[in-house]
Amino acid sequence: MAMRMMSTVATLATPLRVALLCLACVVALVPLARQSPAGALEAPVDDPVTGNATWYDALGVPYGGCGMTQDALETQNFIALNVYNTPKDYVYYQRPMPEGDPKIGMWDNGHNCGRWVEVAIGDYCTGVNDGVAGEGFCRQGEWVSDKYNGATLKMIVADSCGDSNAWCRDDPYHIDLVRKSLNTFVKDGAPVGDMDPDRWNNRHVSWKFIPAPDYSGDIQIGFLAGSKSGWTAVAVSHLANGIHGVDYWSAREQRWVDAVMDGDMGQAFIIEPHDQGGIEYSIRVRDVDDVTINDGRVYSFDLPAGCDPECSAPYQKISYTTSTGAPGGTQAPRTCQATARTVQSWPGGLQGEVTVTAGESKIYGWSVNWTMASGQTMGDVWNGARSISGSTVTVTNTPWNGTLAADGSTTFGFIAYGEGAIPAMTCAAS
Repeated sequence: MAMRMMSTVATLATPLRVALLCLACVVALVPLARQSPAGALEAPVDDPVTGNATWYDALGVPYGGCGMTQDALETQNFIALNVYNTPKDYVYYQRPMPEGDPKIGMWDNGHNCGRWVEVAIGDYCTGVNDGVAGEGFCRQGEWVSDKYNGATLKMIVADSCGDSNAWCRDDPYHIDLVRKSLNTFVKDGAPVGDMDPDRWNNRHVSWKFIPAPDYSGDIQIGFLAGSKSGWTAVAVSHLANGIHGVDYWSAREQRWVDAVMDGDMGQAFIIEPHDQGGIEYSIRVRDVDDVTINDGRVYSFDLPAGCDPECSAPYQKISYTTSTGAPGGTQAPRTCQATARTVQSWPGGLQGEVTVTAGESKIYGWSVNWTMASGQTMGDVWNGARSISGSTVTVTNTPWNGTLAADGSTTFGFIAYGEGAIPAMTCAAS
């Protein structure tokens, strides 16, 4: 977990606060909307806002609030934003919060992850500025300007501040800065060098969102720990204008599906492969304005070979290919054929076997129907799920034999009682 420290004047003890961040802490996975809720804080883009600033040492282990490991960030100058906007209310509320909840802070349920900000140093506090819950800022002193005012630095949103103190709750525009960045703020073309520790005291800063500075290249994609074909989490970084959402391609549904954010870790999303049980993936990425980046560019990649039975590294960067349009394009209609044979028979019954064969396209499920002869009844069925309505029998695939490649086949068996041969069968594919 990230350990954050908030410096105070030299005569005061330095309080500690622990970020409420870890992958296991995320208990809800729900789709999130980008629209600002009624009464929510607006994102500062053109006009900067001012708040108290604290510092902390590093992102949590293994992930910061955005779902990224610290070593995978595109800059080591990073900040945390407030999860909550709850002045004088220090209760923990489940994350992510419901859409439209006025308690949502500048973190915006993770939707401001990966965005760049420009931070400018403001006034110094001559009094007590310790962030104690229920107390005011800069007590027994005043805000004054000094030689550090106006120093600036471009930083990235990589973490969240959700602790029960005045910083994270009473000050809506509070930001938490990584400590190593404090003396790298630039004024008159040179780093300030010596603002921390003696002239810090949780200053005022002004900040606003900006596009990624000097952006070039393309996004970066990495698999997160625990990922496998049945559950895959990827983190998307190196963004020109933040990230609002990810779509993944479903070959079965032949459409793009809106991926679910991994809790409120705003750069991490749960995606699925093209096919159930497969290892091939394709995604599109939407920026903070909910616009698909790079004119709808499609990023395709495979589950890494080392992720068997699952990815063990906290973050594993992967390579990808790009294209436009849906992977594969259109396909022929999904069809199947059912062919039955008698395995053995005896007076008053028989054992049958049915071969289900896919047509020219891959199928993801099948259903075989037939009408029993007069006087026949059905016994057991294996490798299929049986239902009966009157004299009509329907057998559908099981979870393990529904997906068939083009021209691929599977079989199921059954027992029938009574006299009569096996009737003709029909097959429907999905």
